[in-house]
Amino acid sequence: MSLRVTFLGTSGAVPTTQRAPSAIMVNREGDRLLFDCGEGTQRQMMRHGTGFRVSDIFVTHLHGDHVLGIPGLVQSWDFNDRTDPLTIHCPRGTYSDIDDLLGVCGHSPSFRIDIDELAAGDIAHETDEYVVRAVETDHRVTSVGYALIEDDRPGRFDRQKAENELGIPPGPKYGKLHNGKSVELDDGQVIEPDDVVGDSRPGRRVVYTGDTRPTAAVESIAADADLLIHDATFADDHAARARETKHATGREAGELAAAAGVKRLALTHISSRYGADPSPIKAGAVDAADAEVFIASDGQEVAVPYPDDESAL
Repeated sequence: MSLRVTFLGTSGAVPTTQRAPSAIMVNREGDRLLFDCGEGTQRQMMRHGTGFRVSDIFVTHLHGDHVLGIPGLVQSWDFNDRTDPLTIHCPRGTYSDIDDLLGVCGHSPSFRIDIDELAAGDIAHETDEYVVRAVETDHRVTSVGYALIEDDRPGRFDRQKAENELGIPPGPKYGKLHNGKSVELDDGQVIEPDDVVGDSRPGRRVVYTGDTRPTAAVESIAADADLLIHDATFADDHAARARETKHATGREAGELAAAAGVKRLALTHISSRYGADPSPIKAGAVDAADAEVFIASDGQEVAVPYPDDESAL
């Protein structure tokens, strides 16, 4: 099951020639989920080849650099005869703002759009294999972050034991055992899944904070996360400004990542004041974090392997 994250926009509130406003595409085995949709996101999708078949947009908050790309993207979908419904998830209390945004310029899309208001802790999106859950954040306006959390996977199947010790012939019985069902052999012996299947293995976890101060809720839901994408608008030289504007520094993001035990930390929402050299932001995070740290860049694609497949990093 492939899981890829493409950074479409990594700037702070003001875009630069290298960085567009906030937008992140997550592609999980063909499920395309768009997190925030700043100005120009649809062009970034074209430039970086993410595809346009998005089922859900997850809005962290209603600042323009996170939502102004929605009207244009919706109109383009309509012009291209989209018929699939779209769900826009947003913080509780922002339904009317999203609805007004969709009607800008008097455009009324011909496909169905559902607006789903969320409080922290709510499940925004759920399938048989994963959920996307809203998480409490701390910004100047009502906001949430999001965590994509996969279900645990079955343990490893011990084929050697099954075939050589228990005499189970290769075939459909292997699949039944791996799926948690007992099987009966020709001699009447019943084999239970626990006889040949190891302990369940964790799925993957990707957390995106949007704009926020570090929060205990993010630290909790990011525990052992495979990828944490955290606000890192400022370096240490503007720590006071970060507190004032309810953003985070690279160091603060690194400290949270260390406390949560995340495997990789992506720093995003980079202030335009660091346009020429964002390395001070990364330096603070590297100093604090016990994880792989990188400053996300527009167009960067990151594969997220399973926790037991570190070779794919």
